[in-house]
Amino acid sequence: MVFNTAAERAAVESVLPALQLDLAASPGQIDVPRVRRVSRELGMVLGAQGLMRLTVLLREAVFGLGELEPLLSPGVSDINVNPDGSVWLDSGEGLRRTDIRLSGGAARDLAVRLATSAGRRLDDALPYVDAHLPARSKLPAGARLHATLPPLSEGATISLRLPSGAAFTVRDLERAGTLSPLAAEVCVAVVASGVSFLISGGTGSGKTTLLTALLGLVPARERLVLIEDARELRPDHPHTVSLQARHANTEGSGEIGLEVLVRQALRMRPDRIVVGECRGREVRELLQALNTGHDGGAATVHANSCGDVPARLEALGALSSLDRAALAAQAAAALRLVLHMRRDSSGQRYLAEVAVMRRDASGHLTVSSALTPAGAGPAWGELRGLLGEHGDSLCAPLAVSGRTEK
Repeated sequence: MVFNTAAERAAVESVLPALQLDLAASPGQIDVPRVRRVSRELGMVLGAQGLMRLTVLLREAVFGLGELEPLLSPGVSDINVNPDGSVWLDSGEGLRRTDIRLSGGAARDLAVRLATSAGRRLDDALPYVDAHLPARSKLPAGARLHATLPPLSEGATISLRLPSGAAFTVRDLERAGTLSPLAAEVCVAVVASGVSFLISGGTGSGKTTLLTALLGLVPARERLVLIEDARELRPDHPHTVSLQARHANTEGSGEIGLEVLVRQALRMRPDRIVVGECRGREVRELLQALNTGHDGGAATVHANSCGDVPARLEALGALSSLDRAALAAQAAAALRLVLHMRRDSSGQRYLAEVAVMRRDASGHLTVSSALTPAGAGPAWGELRGLLGEHGDSLCAPLAVSGRTEK
């Protein structure tokens, strides 16, 4: 929300409490007649232009992001409010500080209001929230909110994660430098061959973007069932079913987790089962599903490198009582490839490595590098073999690009 004058700010601060009470007593739209009535009850007389401007500002104050509203624009992936009230923005080049600064009260009010709009509780008794916000005008579907209040933090914190509004194709990612020409061909071959794969990487590294692009390559005759905590995957594909988890209500009941949705997906005649992000017990259900004839499945997972993926899967498997040996046996058979995404200091996201997942001589889960920007790895031949006829045309690279891994 941007105030043109101090008088506008004063008018909003004067009318807003009364308007909120009016909405509580009579829910509905914030329109000119309502604002006119509430402002007159407070003794304010406004002209037609001033009344319309006040209506817009109050609508943003109640339903929008308040003073953060101007930051919503294409390309923005993250908006963060720190305990000191400073506001930071990431539009693809890393976080940078904005000129906006929220007072402690304004940041807390905004955090509580956003949590309420998502149907979640945020107060002194429960001073943290992780929720997905409902879509509206400038706010895209799938926007994620995380907020904390004191004493968990010195002041109110807000972290907003905004999904990309555009679905990139593999060729778009190649033009953007996310994929080298050979890496793009490998990705096309992976989808065409029906090999199940895992996309790993850190927060904001482009895992969901790459997965969305790859799902757009799946033949139109195949049915995709996408399972997510909140809908972020929107592939350009004509036969897609999206299932979303449901969080517990304020009484702590009604939760439906991803592991339940994976089991439901098996009864929906899927050709490919996709989990947007594995981070809990659903990994067991996914591995079992992929080991029962459902080829071409996929998922993403947080990991610092390809080499860290086995340990990450073992940790997730432990949450569902899978021991190390059982996890290794199922994962090596279900997820054959790992595609690792990375984001460099300049903000550029790129495919940093393709690795083959297998069990070593001791039966433990391990990965072997097949492709990096520096060239082919020891598992390059194994990768081509996994891709079958789709790997026959892939030539061993001496170097994919000028980028080298550190």
